[in-house]
Amino acid sequence: MIERLAQRLQLPTRQVEPTLKLLEEGNTLPFIARYRKEVTGGLDEEQIRRLEAEWKVLRNLDERRQSIFQSLGEHLTPELKRKLEQAESLTALEDLYLPYRPKRKTRATVAREKGLEPLARRIQQNAPLGKVTAEELAGAQDILAEEMAENPEIRAAVREKALRFGKIRSKRAKGEDEKQVYANYYQFEQAVSGIKAHQILALDRGEKEKVLSLDLILVERDWRQPVWNVCRPRNAEYQQAIEDGVKRLLLPAIERDVRRELSQYAQTHAIANFATNLRGLLTIPPLAGYTVLGLDPGFRTGCKLAVVDPTGKVLATEVLYLHQENNALQTLERLCKRHRVSLVAIGNGTASRESEQLVAQFLKQQPDIKYLMVSEAGASVYSASPLARAELPDLDVSLRGAVSIARRVQDPLAELVKIEPKSIGVGMYQHDLDEKELDSALGATVESVVNQVGVDLNTASPALLSHVAGIGPKLAEKIVVHRNSQGAFRNRAQLRKVAGFGPKAYEQSAGFLRVRGGDEPLDASAIHPESYAIARALQKDPQANLEVGEFTRRDILEQLARPGRDPREDLPPPLLRQDVLSLDDLLPGMILSGTVRNVVDFGAFVDLGVKQDGLLHRSQIPRGERLSVGQVIEVEVLEFDRNRGRIALKLPKREPSGPTPSPRTSG
Repeated sequence: MIERLAQRLQLPTRQVEPTLKLLEEGNTLPFIARYRKEVTGGLDEEQIRRLEAEWKVLRNLDERRQSIFQSLGEHLTPELKRKLEQAESLTALEDLYLPYRPKRKTRATVAREKGLEPLARRIQQNAPLGKVTAEELAGAQDILAEEMAENPEIRAAVREKALRFGKIRSKRAKGEDEKQVYANYYQFEQAVSGIKAHQILALDRGEKEKVLSLDLILVERDWRQPVWNVCRPRNAEYQQAIEDGVKRLLLPAIERDVRRELSQYAQTHAIANFATNLRGLLTIPPLAGYTVLGLDPGFRTGCKLAVVDPTGKVLATEVLYLHQENNALQTLERLCKRHRVSLVAIGNGTASRESEQLVAQFLKQQPDIKYLMVSEAGASVYSASPLARAELPDLDVSLRGAVSIARRVQDPLAELVKIEPKSIGVGMYQHDLDEKELDSALGATVESVVNQVGVDLNTASPALLSHVAGIGPKLAEKIVVHRNSQGAFRNRAQLRKVAGFGPKAYEQSAGFLRVRGGDEPLDASAIHPESYAIARALQKDPQANLEVGEFTRRDILEQLARPGRDPREDLPPPLLRQDVLSLDDLLPGMILSGTVRNVVDFGAFVDLGVKQDGLLHRSQIPRGERLSVGQVIEVEVLEFDRNRGRIALKLPKREPSGPTPSPRTSG
């Protein structure tokens, strides 16, 4: 199995086997990727994650194989066993097992009970049939039809043809579609091999809502040859049986297989896209040192305001109403002046553009204050959570959202980890996705980013600490309780005094926790305590001949050169504005700076500072260039449809001279 896994991943077994051993010993993925590079041969986090996932697939496959062996009993011939052992997918296994699987009553089983199998064999062998009734003939043909439809060779060949040459067709059904959400699919046909993930998800949802009906189209020449090659019918009775079996049993089964495979592909793709967008959002650089006024927009109940100091402490809260413009402007002026606000963060929900216009009007007289738009996805979820009640017990639930919006600017990662990842809303069709798989992928993304960035042991919330490798929610709470009762940690070693914090937890987590200004300078870096002696030797002589692997040496030297570096600092900061752009100002050819809000299969939605986000279609993005959520880019207005409020964008031509900055990617 290890050799098979190595072949799947195109990696040498010398890397695969020891990495699996580390995983099975209970080591966390971030710890292995960062601190066991000598063992893994330098596999990165994504490679190890894929290795772990493929290993689970192979183990599940083998467990199913063993289960089938037991179920087959006396039917397990040496030839069948050989084929089962060579099967490399669950589909191939199930195809081989299908003829022997216990069945509910079918037309073929009824015919066998009536003793018609000898007649079926005579038809198959083109032998004389003798005197038979129409009913007996039909029963024998039912047996032959089912045998053909369950033949693993036929199923594999026809399925392969369907995946290569089949088409998915959708038509309008009788379900309600008042807003014509699925209008693009009322008369739709697309090759299975070329259909896009977002199209599959839309078709699946439309079918579920009974707005669309779907079919797999496979022309006769694509199924006839594989079937005839195996069966080789030599009489009309056998041909009739086969053609009946194809239409009644084989093609519907192949359609189910293909549709299931497409849906699984689309789900996997959408979940990966969601995780990539989440990573982009979590790695937006923090804006440290600002006193921020968070504004949670609203019409009827007013805009909720919260001022927080550079540490995130709440200084003031208030409510203003957009229809009371003079009072609203006075409220903004009073709060900003009293608390020396240097930045306004506006949530991007309902009434956000009207709020932005109000803020822009106010800032005309305040040249030292800027504003930016912030995704408010999940703010309401956080506001009503037990964590928000514990953090902000004296605030009304409606005001907590404004605090969250303000803090998201100061440190997006620290604030967003308080919210269930799927509530952050940077994907598509998330409610149609497998909840367990989505949670797992998004949780892995949060874990990856948290450990990549590192966590300040003395300021981190339980929510942030819980994502550190080897800790988890219960231990995170114990760390905070210990910190509150015993005071700030002076070094990493004091973690051992936390109740329940054993050697394994310390080994896995210590390198990702930072103690700044403590009594051990190396605790502020990503150097693991197990390597402190080596680090001190390299501090004295970077060329010292030490018994240390090249990967570890390189990582330690990098940390010594830039101790405690936050990788987010290498990325461009968020886009700050002072004035608002009107839709009426937009003209084709205009070049603007914008913030990527969502990346989807067909392009990226970009916030330009106007009422609607613009769409940068994938055809306008150069091949190989990757955009990520939170990235600030320059775009050119390609087309603006005022009636429909749609803005088409393209990337402006770059000057050929001079180096081009590489785009911010999400890993």
